[in-house]
Amino acid sequence: MLVVNTTDEAGESTPRRLARFETDGDLYVSAHHWTRGWYREALKNPQVRVEIDGVTADYIAVQVDGEEFQDVVTQFPIPFMARFLMGFPPKRDILRLDPATSTEELR
Repeated sequence: MLVVNTTDEAGESTPRRLARFETDGDLYVSAHHWTRGWYREALKNPQVRVEIDGVTADYIAVQVDGEEFQDVVTQFPIPFMARFLMGFPPKRDILRLDPATSTEELR
């Protein structure tokens, strides 16, 4: 789990607790529930603050698509029972959280 703080258009920051998953050294979160305001906020303002295991750092939220999206979805499928319990949510969207202090260019 992690806590992501996104900022809305009014500049208000709101924390949300999300499941995280990691693959190949990258950190991901997905929006697959009906309530996805945090996801829309992260797309509009990708500078987010994330707390993982008591450590807080700044990240850049990057929308995942194409081959990277397929790779992540294949590695981390949502089980049928979870989709059933969520009321068969809409297609999920995935964000990669890149450390804001990274010298790497965004992909």
